[in-house]
Amino acid sequence: MRLRTEAAALAAAALVFLVPGLVTHEPWKTHDVVAIEIVAHMHASGDWLVPRLAAEPWLERPPLYHWSALAFASALQPLLPLHGAARVASAAWFLLALAFAWAAARHAAGARDPRRAGPAAALLLLGSLGLLVHAHEALPELAALAASFAGHGFLARAARHPYAAGAAFGLAAGAAFLASGPAVPVALAVAAVASLALGRAEARAGAPAFTACALFSAGALVAAWVVPLALREPELARTWVASLAPQGEFAANLAYFAAAAGWFAWPAWPIAAWTLWAQRRELREPALIGPAAGAAAALVAIASLGPARDVQLVALLAPLVLLAAQGASRLPRGAARALDWFAVLACGFFAALVWLGYVAMTTGWPPRIARNFAKTAPGFAAEFDTVAFLAAAALTLGWCAALALVRAPALRPLVRWAAGMTLLWGLFALLWLPWADYQKSYRAVALQLRAQLPASLPCVAWIGLGASQRAALRYHAAIELRRYDPARPLGCAALVVQGRPAPEPAPPPGPWRKVADLGRPGDKAERYRLYLAP
Repeated sequence: MRLRTEAAALAAAALVFLVPGLVTHEPWKTHDVVAIEIVAHMHASGDWLVPRLAAEPWLERPPLYHWSALAFASALQPLLPLHGAARVASAAWFLLALAFAWAAARHAAGARDPRRAGPAAALLLLGSLGLLVHAHEALPELAALAASFAGHGFLARAARHPYAAGAAFGLAAGAAFLASGPAVPVALAVAAVASLALGRAEARAGAPAFTACALFSAGALVAAWVVPLALREPELARTWVASLAPQGEFAANLAYFAAAAGWFAWPAWPIAAWTLWAQRRELREPALIGPAAGAAAALVAIASLGPARDVQLVALLAPLVLLAAQGASRLPRGAARALDWFAVLACGFFAALVWLGYVAMTTGWPPRIARNFAKTAPGFAAEFDTVAFLAAAALTLGWCAALALVRAPALRPLVRWAAGMTLLWGLFALLWLPWADYQKSYRAVALQLRAQLPASLPCVAWIGLGASQRAALRYHAAIELRRYDPARPLGCAALVVQGRPAPEPAPPPGPWRKVADLGRPGDKAERYRLYLAP
């Protein structure tokens, strides 16, 4: 009964963390808007096989996440805007990741401390600093995260059920590959090899059956997309294979990821490091050797594959969380107390800053802070929203009550930290989201460009537009973009050029006439110049 109560409480906390702002915020730069445009194209064209961004194939990630987002978008429209409906897939994958994390840590713990290991893993994931924003974006790596936890959970059952666990492990690895590429499957494979080859004798006995079933099911699942792609679009299939090549230098990528993991994987990584040290004589235990090997392999894999983006660190979260869960309830008293107080003070301090910023935006006091907000979002006028204010106040009071009502001393630091992350995102989504949307969204720029274009214009050429910008112009304004072709300079009678405010780049040779020079409010790095030909 207590287990059900804990699971219900955690599910409620996860929903409080996920729901605010998930379906209402505008598509944001980079990962969010790119995935949403891909889903929008699938929804409009009915072609689910080839992900396309602004009509061009986009093969940086296989399409498993986009398929799930398409399913939610199709089911929930017109109740929600497409970008909001698609993002419900992120919530679903994150909730699955929490459930798999709980189950994987509980099964891996065996008889040691399963009652605490499961909740600890879920709390560590819920409180991961790197997911504070990314969990609310249309992010393919969230599907890979859930698959990674599932894979580790089935690996923990390999000794008892090698055939079934192997088949399920292979499906998890295949799903991770179809979600975000090879990094997570590589980490899972290394974790499996370490656990089966270096672990206990009973695990080694079933290793051949486990491995055969895993390879078959993983290969079958991946082939379900790769084979139709190769048959229908062989050139794109070759392009996709080429896209798997490493990006960036290994040493530079490794240095970036090692530094970024310090905040992205907080608080899992210090607890995982302490767990390894405190239980160093038990490293052959399945609960330790698999996640430890998986974490090391994930770091090497993302550093080898690149590019150096913080979102790649999602591949590192599952093994670190599962490793930390085995020692989280046995932290030294001083360390547990320090983490507890840090959670309360840090989250309380930043929550107070969010409230202060909201007061400054809506009332103009304190004037210095109000001026700073106005400087970063020129022209934005904040309005007092009674519902949002009352919801934020209730969330703040709920956090205060949670601090006082926690009755599990062993996991109290994790509970308070996860509650603090829930509070911070909730306050941001309820109080600051209009301000963030105003400066992060490309909707205004896209619509202003659209307004300058003749209604019958079939296409717009582009120079210098990044993936996010192309996705935003296509999604918000249905602008049909074509890459500028010097061999056919007037193939499109309009041209949009992205550049810096100064110096202004000259348009390509030709009879171009500039009709617009636009940028997002407060953005000092990007300008969009629109040219028309006679």
